[in-house]
Amino acid sequence: MKDFIFIIGPSGVGKTTLAKGLYEHYKGVYFEQNMIPEFAIPSNIDEGKYEEEIMWECSLRILNYFHEKGIKNIIALDFNDLRTKEIPKIFKGTNFITLKLVSSDYEQNKRQMLERDEKGLIDLELLEVSTKRIMKRDLLPNEVLLDVANKTKEDAVY
Repeated sequence: MKDFIFIIGPSGVGKTTLAKGLYEHYKGVYFEQNMIPEFAIPSNIDEGKYEEEIMWECSLRILNYFHEKGIKNIIALDFNDLRTKEIPKIFKGTNFITLKLVSSDYEQNKRQMLERDEKGLIDLELLEVSTKRIMKRDLLPNEVLLDVANKTKEDAVY
């Protein structure tokens, strides 16, 4: 049993699918950073930096609140890779693991992104850049690499 299970990786790689499978198995908490409600940003503020910082700080408070209440297997995802690098420092002293989900087959990741139910904005150039950056980064403390290349959803979750 873990205190926290963090799942990181590029868009469309299967983070949500894996998180939902782990949630069903462990019955802890399921939290995606995008669950934070929308909010108005003052017009004189750098929107991107301000929004990301607030989302991160809110996420940390929510995750720590669940932990303080004694809940285990808190599954959290959708943090950018820069914030992921802070996890070992912030959650030092807790029993956590970070699952770095990647696909060494970029074309598979691209197909998954294009076929996903939530269409949203798809920036394939950004997807390729972020995938390469995440794959190249050395593993952090308590982080394991899960390569989903040529795996079905069932293979990746189980």
